[in-house]
Amino acid sequence: MSLIAQRREKIRRRLAKEGVDALLVTDFTNVSYLSGFTGDDSYLLVTKKRDYVISDERYTTQLEEECPELELTIRGPGTKMLPFVSSLLSKQKVTLLGVEAGSMTIDFYADLAGAVKGCQLEPVRGWVEQLRMIKDREEIARTRVACDQARRAFEVVRAALTRDMTELQVAADLEYQARRFGAIGMSFPPIVAVGARAALPHASPTTQQLGAADFTLIDWGVNEGLYVSDLTRILVTGKISPKLRKVYGVVLDAQLAAIEAIRPGVRCEAVDSVARKIIGKAGYGKRFGHGLGHGTGLNIHEAPRLSQGQSTVLKPGMIVTVEPGIYLPGWGGVRIEDDILVTRTGHEVLTSVPKQLEECLVG
Repeated sequence: MSLIAQRREKIRRRLAKEGVDALLVTDFTNVSYLSGFTGDDSYLLVTKKRDYVISDERYTTQLEEECPELELTIRGPGTKMLPFVSSLLSKQKVTLLGVEAGSMTIDFYADLAGAVKGCQLEPVRGWVEQLRMIKDREEIARTRVACDQARRAFEVVRAALTRDMTELQVAADLEYQARRFGAIGMSFPPIVAVGARAALPHASPTTQQLGAADFTLIDWGVNEGLYVSDLTRILVTGKISPKLRKVYGVVLDAQLAAIEAIRPGVRCEAVDSVARKIIGKAGYGKRFGHGLGHGTGLNIHEAPRLSQGQSTVLKPGMIVTVEPGIYLPGWGGVRIEDDILVTRTGHEVLTSVPKQLEECLVG
């Protein structure tokens, strides 16, 4: 049985446990996770015995190639999705249907309820997302590829940086180089923020030149085809000021200590606290205003979250970012981020871009 088929079997066991006849998966990312299909506009029906991809004729060939073990139900031109779903449910004698509450608008739920005659809807939450938190060996391998592609793209871009380049040019070059190394694109629009603009955790690139300040924050990640990576580094294009050295040192110490705390059995909030205490003790507690990290996978932000109030316990196979930051309006910000795999005995850092401050000097 393939790894993807094993995921559906776990859903099937959940159906039996909850007394639900079938699960209609309408979140396209979850459809990909449970089927291997990389397209969209398609649903997946998991029943107690069989699984069906519900799509249209645009994807017939792609589905046959990507999902050879699944039964395809293809609706023809002019056939609307919900009546087609209703017909399939009727044929399979589904009377209690689990639906993904997190992927439905109120309108969609009402339309579906009206279309599936003789079938009761049972909203469910997090069934697939809970499985996605624990990566299998294929997912880990693909994440490694995404991390390596991000590293290689960054190295090429860094080697060609000049102070007259703009934030926008750096962001565009990162995507170009990532694609050259086999990625289908970026995990998210890259953040490139010069000097004072680095105080904006999610700054959008502008025409500001790198030479306008002594350092630049770059936050980027690569999508290798399905799985993503997420990194942040500071590049020093001028002099290392005493203030930059101090702030950078605090953030790096916080990140390294938090990474060291990652192991099975530790609560997510405890890892966050490790970094938060170091930053707070240095006097910058109010300048670290976001959670320490988040899971990655098919999406750039997934469960679990490393943040206060998050009691989820780390387990082998989880992949999380560790990205503490200090943001000082009018001066700038420092964030350092890596992707970490929780292993059976502790953790493994999947990203390998240098981050000692002296290693961040450009030119």
